[in-house]
Amino acid sequence: MTTHHMTAADGGGRLVVDALEKHYQLDGAEVPVVKGVSFTIEPGTFTSLLGPSGCGKTTTLRCVAGLETSDGGVISLDGKVLSTGTRHVSPDKRDVGMVFQNYAIWPHMSVFANAVFPLQVAAGRLPKKEARTRAMEALELVQLDAYAHRPATALSGGQQQRLALARALAHRPKLLLLDEPLSNLDAKLRDTMRNELRSLQQRLGITALYVTHDQSEALSMSDRVAVMNGGRIVQEAAPRDLYFAPADRFVADFVGRVNLIPAVVRDRDANGDALVEAFGTRLVTPCPVESGTGADVTVTFRPESVRWHEAPVDRPNLLPARVARVEFLGEIVEYEAEILDGATTVGRVIARGAPLNSPTEGSTVFLELAPQACRVLAA
Repeated sequence: MTTHHMTAADGGGRLVVDALEKHYQLDGAEVPVVKGVSFTIEPGTFTSLLGPSGCGKTTTLRCVAGLETSDGGVISLDGKVLSTGTRHVSPDKRDVGMVFQNYAIWPHMSVFANAVFPLQVAAGRLPKKEARTRAMEALELVQLDAYAHRPATALSGGQQQRLALARALAHRPKLLLLDEPLSNLDAKLRDTMRNELRSLQQRLGITALYVTHDQSEALSMSDRVAVMNGGRIVQEAAPRDLYFAPADRFVADFVGRVNLIPAVVRDRDANGDALVEAFGTRLVTPCPVESGTGADVTVTFRPESVRWHEAPVDRPNLLPARVARVEFLGEIVEYEAEILDGATTVGRVIARGAPLNSPTEGSTVFLELAPQACRVLAA
């Protein structure tokens, strides 16, 4: 078995998307789908566009690939302009590799023929020998070299997805574009492929742009995640920042499970943290939004940041509650608690914790919301 020669030295390019616009014609009217989207992907890093269907993420990717012509803005790779509103470099001259949701494997060809074919027809056609070498190297990268001469239809779903990846990598592109590539795989295989894809990207040092509506996929694989909604990027950040410091209600709600609690700002403490009133109780929370006293805000916190106690403890942000529902999910337990003011229910909180240490349904508990785990958003 030969050792492959694709290395990080082949390198990834730097992608700059600046003020990208794309409209579609619908019943004679122009409908904007991508509205002034800008982001930069540094060489060798992995960025995901995350959002609900119809938010413009796939259209953005297709504009970068050259499969759609943009209506404004500039896309460039390593300083080479790929498209403006008026100029458009064809997809085969863009130095990008693409992997789609449906794999697009040619069923009448062998695994090897699928990998080598693009190298023999592309604008920069390679000599036969070099094309064969590169195709085998790419198959080896994805651990399909032993299957080279099998019919492509004899591969499993996961292997077909690997073949699609090998085909995209064979011509050593500066940029790898992936459009929901794992959504047709079953859950367990999806997790495996997620890890394989990420480690391969890091090993090759290739720049990657990944489109998904699956937040766990985006959070686990990416260096940066750009959340899109209604044709715009609403927040771009490292996965951890996105999860624990969402910019607004949409991001908080779209990225993972979250509690969104209406509250009123009452004061600031000596550290500048907000003292907000929620459920008739004073809560201490860091307050990045400029909200004066009396302002309506939303306090957000993740279910896994809630701790429960059987008896009151001397800590801030303690809420008396009754456990209304306990759901065993295997590695975690999720429970819903009714927040009490005396005997009256004043709100509900969802919490998650380890299965071996979970409260029982109907029990009265005290929920602790760590101040640093709470975020204040404009209402």
